[in-house]
Amino acid sequence: MRLAQPLLLLLSVSSLMLGGCKSGSKLLYQPSPMALSTKLPEMEVRVENGPMDKTEGSLPEDPVQLFKRETKQNLVESNDSSARFGYLKLQILEAKASRHGKALHAIQMAGFLMPSLFGLPLEFFRTHVRAQLQVVDAKGEVLGTYEGTGDSNIKVAMYHGYSQSMGPRLADTEALKSALAKIKPQLDTASTLLRTRLLSTGQLGDEEQEVATGRPYEAAPAPAPVKPAEDDEE
Repeated sequence: MRLAQPLLLLLSVSSLMLGGCKSGSKLLYQPSPMALSTKLPEMEVRVENGPMDKTEGSLPEDPVQLFKRETKQNLVESNDSSARFGYLKLQILEAKASRHGKALHAIQMAGFLMPSLFGLPLEFFRTHVRAQLQVVDAKGEVLGTYEGTGDSNIKVAMYHGYSQSMGPRLADTEALKSALAKIKPQLDTASTLLRTRLLSTGQLGDEEQEVATGRPYEAAPAPAPVKPAEDDEE
């Protein structure tokens, strides 16, 4: 009977925590506010998730959805037509996720999760990301390559943090968002020249335009070399 009361209290506090955590769904695809001073013409998006597919945090579509919203809101001008003047290729080169807070777990269990009611976190999810952005014109020529790193630190707590289910996913997207925030100033410096070159090259053909899926971007294979004809023997 004495053991049942603490267990009941623990279950009660746990159920409160499930409903007391902050919602991170609105933050998942919300890009950082900085926009290019000279926006690029409308472009197709390509995303290669790479190691982020193995972090067990973000869903496969998360990097694509975040970058598509970033592109639409901050990188390219709106275009009512179907014209696209090349590609923005995002490649995630490095993604390392970690979980911290073993000492906090011990304190929470010893206090039957009551410290959570007073703001003490349960744990932290952290992700480090290194990403590369390439601007590719309609002919497949890479006009610029830009790289940035980002880190996140997501707190799991009652009322003052996020849930354990949302924590890893939000940590991944926040780290990628931070990396993109480092890339944008580099892109902004070159945006005027990039815009001129993209427009002068022209737009993609209809057969080349498709929606990004997070799969690796594959350039068209180079044509096979033509062998010279051998002279006929007399």
